[in-house]
Amino acid sequence: MSLKAFHVVFIAASASLAAMMAAWAIGNWRSGGSAADLAWGVGAGAACLALVAYGAVFVRKLRHISYL
Repeated sequence: MSLKAFHVVFIAASASLAAMMAAWAIGNWRSGGSAADLAWGVGAGAACLALVAYGAVFVRKLRHISYL
């Protein structure tokens, strides 16, 4: 596995984990949680969006390099 392929897989895994954390924190806040739960949910959602944007830029920038 090349460094590029590992990087893409790692970004995808990180974005997925951030999305799951955002969903968990927002769900916890909706069921009577504190403002900290809302802040964690919003922060994790923003991190997920930033990771997706970074991944798109990374793939576009290195499209000429093989995944092998």
